[in-house]
Amino acid sequence: MAEAADFSVDFYYRMRKSLAGRKSRDTKRREEQASRANSQPFEAGRSPVSVSNSIDSLLKSFSWESQISEADLFNQWAKIVGDQNSLNSTPEHINKGQLVVRCKSTAWATQLRLMQGQILQRINQEYPLLEITTLKFVGPDAPSWKKGPLSVPGRGPRDTYG
Repeated sequence: MAEAADFSVDFYYRMRKSLAGRKSRDTKRREEQASRANSQPFEAGRSPVSVSNSIDSLLKSFSWESQISEADLFNQWAKIVGDQNSLNSTPEHINKGQLVVRCKSTAWATQLRLMQGQILQRINQEYPLLEITTLKFVGPDAPSWKKGPLSVPGRGPRDTYG
């Protein structure tokens, strides 16, 4: 008799689900209880996991590995280019395999361009996940002459930075 009652209740909820297109609260609760009833304490997937393995799997599942490598490259910039060069240059961003490095002056940008092959080899050796193919060394930004919300179109002052 109990089996007939369970069958009729299951049949009712299945029909309700098929007509409504979604599960009722009772159906969800009953399925959750059934899944817990079949749980065994030593089945696969229930063994303890180390913190390092769980962090590694978390980084892989969210594709954060390249972002972590990029942050590590920016933090270890002095180790890659040397102390003196790192004081005068800062990596800004990576875009489509190109690392953009801002230098304090155009002279430092030129100096680092001369070392570009060595720096690129070192970066690819230390951080192969980033897949950096080119380096772009840029000098400091010129100050903006646009002040306020209104500005006049044109070239602006010409013989200041020439």
